[in-house]
Amino acid sequence: MPDYFSNSRRTFLKTTAAATLIAPLGYAQEEKKSGANDNIQIAVIGIGGQGTSDLNTALQVPGVKMVAAADVYDGRLARAKESYGQDVFTSRDYREVLARKEVDAVIIATPDHWHSKIAVDAMEAGKDVYCEKPMVQKISQGKSVIEAQKRTGRIIQVGSQRVSSIVYLKAKELIRSGAIGELNMIEGWLDRNSAIGAWQYSIPPDASPQTIDWDRFLDGAPKRPFEPIRLFRWRNYRDYGTGIPGDLFVHQFSGIHVVTGALGPLRVQASGALRYWKDGRDVPDIMFGLYDYPDFNINLRVNFESGAAGTAEGSGFRFIGTEGVLQLGSAGITVTRSPRPKEPGYTINTFPKAVQQQFLADYRQKYPGQPDQIRSEQEERYSPPRNYNEHLDHFRNFFEAVRTRKPVVEDAVFGFRAAGPALLTNDAFFENKIIHWDPEKMELRQQAEGGRQ
Repeated sequence: MPDYFSNSRRTFLKTTAAATLIAPLGYAQEEKKSGANDNIQIAVIGIGGQGTSDLNTALQVPGVKMVAAADVYDGRLARAKESYGQDVFTSRDYREVLARKEVDAVIIATPDHWHSKIAVDAMEAGKDVYCEKPMVQKISQGKSVIEAQKRTGRIIQVGSQRVSSIVYLKAKELIRSGAIGELNMIEGWLDRNSAIGAWQYSIPPDASPQTIDWDRFLDGAPKRPFEPIRLFRWRNYRDYGTGIPGDLFVHQFSGIHVVTGALGPLRVQASGALRYWKDGRDVPDIMFGLYDYPDFNINLRVNFESGAAGTAEGSGFRFIGTEGVLQLGSAGITVTRSPRPKEPGYTINTFPKAVQQQFLADYRQKYPGQPDQIRSEQEERYSPPRNYNEHLDHFRNFFEAVRTRKPVVEDAVFGFRAAGPALLTNDAFFENKIIHWDPEKMELRQQAEGGRQ
């Protein structure tokens, strides 16, 4: 193994180890100064699978206490008391949670169609907000969340944890240092081969109009008779979710934007289909997206039935540049450098012999060195510390902002710029058209005369 491999890896381990300690140490010092009883008291609105995961991660940060929960299913409220204490306040109505003075911040992990309304209501109630991605279900909702953040001065962080990941921040450093030359293309993929991965979540046997506040769940969505599958598998339906783009592409956009500093695409195209999970859902289980950014192009892919059942989920990125490729995944980063040839090469076998000789003479005069037939490649790998948890780092950053009032990276503007192209992917697919977007103004734009932009 070459020295540069192990040296680079040691450097990254050293760097990342320090990075993982920065937030906890700073937080601990603040805790000690504030006093042992000065907890940040949080509530969870929507305490299903993701809400519970968020809560359990949040509670690993020192000085955080869970005091309330809201959900439309009584069983989840009962489970909250079982898990976190009988003194936890619970309600079907999230507004009762927001009205409680002891609640400092809320985690919003409801179906997507509730995100923007609850986020705005929470900020106006004086609460800081951790809102699951995508920040909004519809493009029209984005600016109202941004305006509420500005108007209230509250902290809002969107829950796409790659923005806080030391792995993605290392990729950002490498890209900016010219590790792969000039970036021109990005490929991203995420494949799943399980029923749970394809949103086939369990439905409790006690689900009924008595245990579920059905009208509250539907609020803002089309009215329908009671059908519990729509609540417990809401990601499968456009009325409440945002399909593959809003659930998964938005993570990829968040990662891409933090690595590259880009604001978003100018053009969005999409392709996909419902190939396997024909279970009543009205969203595709295979999606492709093509995105024209000002300085590079992106293609994204998700497949919910991509191979043998039971195989592990696969995901990653390839950042392709003029001098190499940076591959990024859960295990870390691999940079493969392959410098451009010093010579362009030639194809002269169809020329007459005399012309070939003249061409070679001119060619060797212009490129006097030895023929450049073999391009050397160099590979470097960067790995995070064992058991590194980007989700925990994301919550550390959120609670640090709650305490210090310093802004977060993934605020309402960043969150909308990541959600925007994801939601537009759905529009492009269902409306069968190319969508034009202004990533700076965060609004739709008309196609300019002359075609492509």
